[in-house]
Amino acid sequence: MVGTLSGILSFIIAGIPGTVTVETTTAALVSGALWGISGTIMIRVLFTQEVSRTIPVTQSSPIFAALLSMVFLGEHISHMQWAGIVLTVGGSIIISLHVRDVRTIFLHKSFYLLMFSALAAGISTIIGKYVLDELPILYTHALRMLGLGGVFLIFALRSPSWKEVQGFFINRSPALIFVGVNEFITANVAFLLLLWALSEGPASLVIALMGTRSLFVILYSTAITFIWQGSLGEQVSLNTVFLKVVSVALIVAGIAGIAI
Repeated sequence: MVGTLSGILSFIIAGIPGTVTVETTTAALVSGALWGISGTIMIRVLFTQEVSRTIPVTQSSPIFAALLSMVFLGEHISHMQWAGIVLTVGGSIIISLHVRDVRTIFLHKSFYLLMFSALAAGISTIIGKYVLDELPILYTHALRMLGLGGVFLIFALRSPSWKEVQGFFINRSPALIFVGVNEFITANVAFLLLLWALSEGPASLVIALMGTRSLFVILYSTAITFIWQGSLGEQVSLNTVFLKVVSVALIVAGIAGIAI
């Protein structure tokens, strides 16, 4: 609901530019819809998995963005960037490893869903880069938010969800403050900065640098768990934290390699 409303408000503010075409408008909507699909998958996985395991795997999207930008945008990928891709994949896999016993190591089933989420985010970024060559940032943002909000509504607009939202307003729940600040301000600023960066630089570099947020997620979630134990359902044993730090370090190193 907030994403759709943000798109409408941005659309009113931006107006319709003279360079708009049916092709670029459709592409911008598709870019937002793919971002929405990526986000929907991530949120569903977050219901059952730790945030510090989920987010870093989704940051493997630079792998797909680098490959797609090379094919469709003609961007060059150096040997250093290919090495970065390998490190990113390695870090994504390691953080998804679970150990049942001494002899059994397996990939959690959510890994494949999250990799598909990363693929959708990568494709969304490439399309966004293509659109920004023709359309202004704010107008592109408006269309992308409409696409994103539409996808979220398709998956989430059910009677129980609607009653829960009504309950938040009736009971004046503090959740409204968190959602309002996060979705109206934080998310919109992040999306606008992403589009601004895409308009200025190569898509593979931009989405690679975005991946560094996994490091901050690890730091924030671990710190919050130590202060308010059990608040996020995170595991904070020494071995678990060490595995997460090593995995994220590989991802960030890989992202740095992609960005060079």
